[in-house]
Amino acid sequence: MFENLKDKLQTVFSVLGKKGILTEKDIDNALSEVRIALLEADVSLIVVKEFISKIKEKALGAAVLKSVKPDQQVIKIVHDGLVEILGSNPQPLRIDGTPPAIFLMVGLQGSGKTTTSAKIALLLKQKYNKNVLLASLDTIRPAAKEQLRILSEQVDVGILPETDNETPVQLAKRSIQSAKLKGFDVVILDTAGRLSIDELMMSEIKEINNTVKPNEILLVADSLSGQDALNTAKAFNESVGISGIVLTRLDGDARGGAALSMIKATGCPVKLVGVGEKVEDLEEFDPKRVAGRILDMGDVVSLVEKAAEAIEEEEAKKMAERMASGKFDMNDFLNQIRQIKKMGGLGSIMNFLPGVGKIKKQMSTMGVDDNMIKRQEAIILSMNRKEKKHVGLLNASRRKRIASGSGTTVQEVNRLVKQYMDMSKVMKKMGNLSPSGLKGMMNSIPGFGNKNQNQLNPSDLDLKGLSEKLSNSEIDTNKLFQNKSGLPGLGGSNYLENLSNHLKRKK
Repeated sequence: MFENLKDKLQTVFSVLGKKGILTEKDIDNALSEVRIALLEADVSLIVVKEFISKIKEKALGAAVLKSVKPDQQVIKIVHDGLVEILGSNPQPLRIDGTPPAIFLMVGLQGSGKTTTSAKIALLLKQKYNKNVLLASLDTIRPAAKEQLRILSEQVDVGILPETDNETPVQLAKRSIQSAKLKGFDVVILDTAGRLSIDELMMSEIKEINNTVKPNEILLVADSLSGQDALNTAKAFNESVGISGIVLTRLDGDARGGAALSMIKATGCPVKLVGVGEKVEDLEEFDPKRVAGRILDMGDVVSLVEKAAEAIEEEEAKKMAERMASGKFDMNDFLNQIRQIKKMGGLGSIMNFLPGVGKIKKQMSTMGVDDNMIKRQEAIILSMNRKEKKHVGLLNASRRKRIASGSGTTVQEVNRLVKQYMDMSKVMKKMGNLSPSGLKGMMNSIPGFGNKNQNQLNPSDLDLKGLSEKLSNSEIDTNKLFQNKSGLPGLGGSNYLENLSNHLKRKK
């Protein structure tokens, strides 16, 4: 997501970070590079001109030129500018009022309307506890109704029964009546699309709109189509007046031009973004969080939310109790690996962490990826019950058998066992940790400093400060990953410990 734009902006800011004092010429050169980066990211020219003009005006102020850390001031200004382009504040879906709330899904054929309808239904059901009815108004595409029916079963929501010889308007009326009779909170109407915008499609949507008076008219647009998506949004907005935009396939959009152009060009907010093919891969759009990701500042809040959704509270409580008692076996290790998979895999998690953009590619080349998590899981599943409980039983012949059974090598089995042993030691230390030991551990974390133990609070962790340190430091990736111990999924590399030590050396 936004990889190309992120890389180019990081290059610009790294150059600024090497200068002690910024001159007007330095800022002009940097903004010229930012302009090129945005245009290459397929952001519309009008949006780029307005953005650069505002940034330049603020960046040339005395607060930046006389700042102790002028490059950080420029990053802050660019961040605020991106937030403004992206809509300033998140815009929630309109689900309040007298039920049923009606969502009219519009867009071109192939943009992902039907799948997105099911994704929204699942989001409303899980997060807002709403009873949702899906209804297909697509009388043109033969498999449209069947596709929506299958998806409704997958997300376990209601579906309007199919009948022949009904027009889209008649189907819309019947769906509203059915929702009222059966007590549904939300009705999602999936309309027919076309390969391109035509009068027949627009007149059909207008008629449905005038008949059912929807709470939301959501345009589903493919972010990978770039400027075409922007033109589509303009056409739909002028014709039927959309209330919000859902961008699909944003996870595969390395440029991000559609997301950065649509809001400014149409005046309509992006409300949701599709970040994967699974039905749960839908996120509510938050401008501040997205701007943070673009500038490699991370999005820890979203990561915490993702973890809360993926990890069962009871399961987390049991794990905490086992760790507190110093118990930690291969079954626990396997649970941690599976939790990473539930959260979208290592690659997905890394996208949310601050300052990781610089080293993500190097991690990939070193084999630190989701395939490695699958291999680690296969290794543990190839162990018998006793071996999972007592790793000391794993002699050379057993390790060879496990490697053969999991389709891996003995070296990979050895690496996983070493990784487990190191982590087990940490868990045992945490279980027996005294107050003074806890204080020492907290003091070793960047951002906590030498605080009194009674004053320690999770909010004291200076994530922004950590992000700034990472942005300003030239990380030696080989040194960072040279140790062969660490957390599940990190390929046997003690990322956090080495990162902490690296930052200490930089002070």
